[in-house]
Amino acid sequence: MSLDAIITRADQLIVMGQQVIATRKRSEYYADSVDGALMKGFRVAVLSFIDRVYGREHPHFAEFQGSTNNDNIDHAESGLAIIRVIREEIAGGWLFTVRGLVTAEVFADFLEMAEHLLESGYKDPAAVMGGSVLEEHLRQLCNKHAIAIDEQKNEKQVPKKADRLNAELAAATAYSKLDQKQITAWLDLRNNAAHGIYNAYTREQVGQLLTGVTNFMARVPT
Repeated sequence: MSLDAIITRADQLIVMGQQVIATRKRSEYYADSVDGALMKGFRVAVLSFIDRVYGREHPHFAEFQGSTNNDNIDHAESGLAIIRVIREEIAGGWLFTVRGLVTAEVFADFLEMAEHLLESGYKDPAAVMGGSVLEEHLRQLCNKHAIAIDEQKNEKQVPKKADRLNAELAAATAYSKLDQKQITAWLDLRNNAAHGIYNAYTREQVGQLLTGVTNFMARVPT
């Protein structure tokens, strides 16, 4: 799903909030209220949206959750104000710009450590570390493109395999089919290292992995 689609969904939620406020019931003795069922639907929809786009640990989630826990008009208005702020934040590029900068800095540190391991003669842990950075970058890209990173198996939510994330990202045109093939090769190398098949790759190939992952992340940022 593209950034435009995420913004479109935010616009839909704003309309939903406006519809809730339109049901305002005035009271002489108590706080004005809105339709309880519509308010509940609005609340659930926005919380689901925030969870998927930002995660439950983000302040937006807690703020919205705490500001919309009944059908008073002020709670409906607060909820609408919050989703409007979120919409402008996403449209302005702040969501992925800030997240991408922080993530890139952290990943750069890990890749630097992997380079140091490789230079010190430890090609196998370097391969595992470089491949792990790549996999996490794929997960961040999935969040950017609103692609689910978990799936339901045996009544449990489990993380999708990196190869599947790679395929779904390519299908969503997050990057090219050529990138997809290269990422598959890098993931295979990482898996060999993680499973102790150390003769399946060389030190030079690990170096190419680290350089390639670094360049890919710079070219396809989160």
